[in-house]
Amino acid sequence: MTTKKKIFLFTSAGSLLLALTLFLLANYTQFFEHPADYEVAIDSSKFIPVEQPVFRYGIKVNQMDIREGRVKRNELFANLLTGAFVPAKINRQISLLPKSVFDFRKISESKKYTVITQNDSAKTAVALIYETSPTEYSIFHFTDTLTVETHQREIKTEEKSVSGEILSSLYETIDQLKISPELTNKFVDVFGWQVDFQHLQKGDRFKLIYQENSVDGNPYNIGKILGIYFRHADHDYYAFPFDQGDGIDYFDEQGNSLRKALLKYPIEFTRISSRYSLSRFHPVVKVFRPHLGTDFAAATGTPIRSVGDGVVAEAQYDINNGNFVKIRHNGTYTTGYLHMSKIAAGIVAGTHVRQGQTIGYVGSTGLATGPHLCYRFWKNGIQVDALRVDLPPAKPIEKNNWKQYDDVMVLTMLRLQSISFDEKLFNVATTP
Repeated sequence: MTTKKKIFLFTSAGSLLLALTLFLLANYTQFFEHPADYEVAIDSSKFIPVEQPVFRYGIKVNQMDIREGRVKRNELFANLLTGAFVPAKINRQISLLPKSVFDFRKISESKKYTVITQNDSAKTAVALIYETSPTEYSIFHFTDTLTVETHQREIKTEEKSVSGEILSSLYETIDQLKISPELTNKFVDVFGWQVDFQHLQKGDRFKLIYQENSVDGNPYNIGKILGIYFRHADHDYYAFPFDQGDGIDYFDEQGNSLRKALLKYPIEFTRISSRYSLSRFHPVVKVFRPHLGTDFAAATGTPIRSVGDGVVAEAQYDINNGNFVKIRHNGTYTTGYLHMSKIAAGIVAGTHVRQGQTIGYVGSTGLATGPHLCYRFWKNGIQVDALRVDLPPAKPIEKNNWKQYDDVMVLTMLRLQSISFDEKLFNVATTP
């Protein structure tokens, strides 16, 4: 009797468990597929949004004040921190910084700087960032102790090409071109002794392959010119770059150097306002007398460059010439640069200068009615027309370099030929 009862109870329990299982399976959707029907409503207004971190120059600047500016003329480093609190300890450390860490002579007009301060009543300084150049900046961290970091931005180099047709003089159309003035000046320097860029003709055409350097997506400067084709006055000119061990130079199809011993222009390409003349009416003294130089009209402050390597013979002020520099290049050639607004720092008699080095800045000192550079040229002690003097060329392609140069020349010529003329890039209306 007892045994039968136990079996019945076990059987009843098993039946009950089986029935419960079947019930849950039959109502799976109700119990498990709609959990949202049973969730408690949440008040979203009580959520606090998470602040996303914001960084400048690698510094988290959330809840901080940022002030940007440009260095003013004769402004000192300490003035850049005006309005910010810097502890005396940090100020002492700044004054003791060696030049190897930061040269305070680099502080110059128009350079960009950024000051980051705490958003407190004292405006406690956190950091100062000084942009030495578009590619380099220094960070002064004002924490418990002063630390200085120097950073280099990445320079991206892209290869580009441009072509077009000139329908007026180059000077009159520079502002209308779709290419940078820097590229124009490099172009002029390559062909400076082969082409008179003051007298270009309608229909002259060109093709250029060049490198453009950019920083953070913004054009920075022009790199190497990789090839030029220029048709001027029904004559074809080519320029092919090649390095024979002394740096990049440019050569023609015969391997002759396009460069002369001296640059043709002492400033970046501009308008010639008065040429060499044995009889010219002087605008100041109002008499006819020889003008043994070439005047280049340019804005005050335009850099003036030495046309060649040499030694400064004179660098001083004269009542007629104003601020001027005279450079002896060798036993044959000497050049002079007159009416400067100021002579460049370090340019004194006896200083060795390199071709292209800035020696002063355009001005109107001395007997001058407006800002310009009067450029003078002596050959064997006699003043001559700088734009007509016949200078010896640089050395041509050497025999042992001909095979390598020929490969470069053929490849570059094929690339230039593949570029079509895009007249929209360099076309302007003919001026009367």
